[in-house]
Amino acid sequence: MTNVLVWNEHRHERQKPDVAAVYPHGIHETIAAALREAGCTAATATLDEPEHGLTEAALATADVLVWWGHAAHEEVSDDVVERVRRHVMGGLGLIALHSAHYSKIFRRLMGTGCSVNWRVDGQRERVWVVDPAHPVAAGLDRCFEIAHEEMYGEFFDIPAPDELVFISWFKGGEVFRSGCAWHRGYGRVFYFRPGHETFPTYHDATVQKVIANAVRWAAQPGGRRTPPDSARREPLEPLEPLQ
Repeated sequence: MTNVLVWNEHRHERQKPDVAAVYPHGIHETIAAALREAGCTAATATLDEPEHGLTEAALATADVLVWWGHAAHEEVSDDVVERVRRHVMGGLGLIALHSAHYSKIFRRLMGTGCSVNWRVDGQRERVWVVDPAHPVAAGLDRCFEIAHEEMYGEFFDIPAPDELVFISWFKGGEVFRSGCAWHRGYGRVFYFRPGHETFPTYHDATVQKVIANAVRWAAQPGGRRTPPDSARREPLEPLEPLQ
């Protein structure tokens, strides 16, 4: 069974009544409950816990970390970011959701600014499946729609994805690379765009299915490994003397 740790700032739900009305127990609990229904073991952690809930022990026991952040990216400790990065390099899967594109850990792993164009207008988003054979797209039709969402538009300042699974179209005409996969060290990283806090996106069955698929894809069946490092190596066979 896949062990998932769902991380959330958990600020909006406590400070904004409109968000609390949509996610009364927090975005993290909504996502974790859906993952449990999908057969995963899901724990949660939030920003204001000691070490943001991302202790060495918590990360060591997780197969995949799901991350939602928005307004408090800079409050995440650099030491914790480095700890998460080290675990990802050793095989911890990372699923970055919505505004987590601008989280410290995602920017660190991507090595770019990760900026987007955006507009909160609550219009329709159509998500196109451009790689139907990818495991994250398992069980999906050729596209699915979210009735009300925030717009993210290109240019999305990321390195070219190793695998592009989804592209979104928005009512205003914009498009966006909304399902992107990368390999970092021994770890797998997936970015999934939908999830503005004032809309009930994470209650949507298709969105829940995508997140569960992404978790299964990101989990390493062989377990963790030592992160790649530079090292001097002896030759595997005798070397010929230089002339």
